[in-house]
Amino acid sequence: MPEIITTNVEYAHDGTRMLGLLCAPADASELPAVVLIHDAFGLSEEMIAIAQSIAGLGFAVLAADVWGERRTPQHMSEVGPLIGSMATDREGWIERIALAHEVAAARPEADPESIISLGYCFGGSSVIEYARTGGRTNAIIAIHPGLDLVEFDWSAVSPASAPQALVVLGADDPMALPEQWRETKTAMTAAGVDWQLHLYSGTVHGFTSPRAAQSPDPTVAAYHPRNAARAWRATEDFLLELTGLA
Repeated sequence: MPEIITTNVEYAHDGTRMLGLLCAPADASELPAVVLIHDAFGLSEEMIAIAQSIAGLGFAVLAADVWGERRTPQHMSEVGPLIGSMATDREGWIERIALAHEVAAARPEADPESIISLGYCFGGSSVIEYARTGGRTNAIIAIHPGLDLVEFDWSAVSPASAPQALVVLGADDPMALPEQWRETKTAMTAAGVDWQLHLYSGTVHGFTSPRAAQSPDPTVAAYHPRNAARAWRATEDFLLELTGLA
């Protein structure tokens, strides 16, 4: 694995300071880039470890800060209002995701023409919404996204420039019901998206996060180590196929 350099990247949205983290191999220049959008718990050590692992594959990774001030909620009572603030201000939500992509594209470590969007949980919903509304990205990877947060109108996407997509879900996720993922794939097909949908049996929300091993309600969210490993392998394969690094 190459030496990975991490650099704080400060930017701002609507008066809020955002403190992202760039992870890239030493002496990187114009590498394929990944914009990583964190889960509901912010740009935590778990998310930073994912960013570093992806950088080790040969990517420049901007781990975005969506909540601002690198806030990392510790309790579900903090999470609900944060997600709610995005869902009720969809324009502001997408502006924050778009800004992270602009910041990544402007970095010398990143190739601005090779940007991939990756999100977990809330971040997965975010990258779907960003792509759906015409965001500039070559591809999206959404790991256990809350499809209850997204809309299904992909008319802003031109088939000539539609991104590729990998969506990974637990088959029993109450935040991504069968009718929601069916509607998502139908809309992506109509928009010309080359998509993959991975469904894992016996699996609910948040299954890649060890934090979910202590879930107060394992029928809603629960850690599933085997399927977490499968999701990571699917992510690696998708990234390497996209960029020709395989």
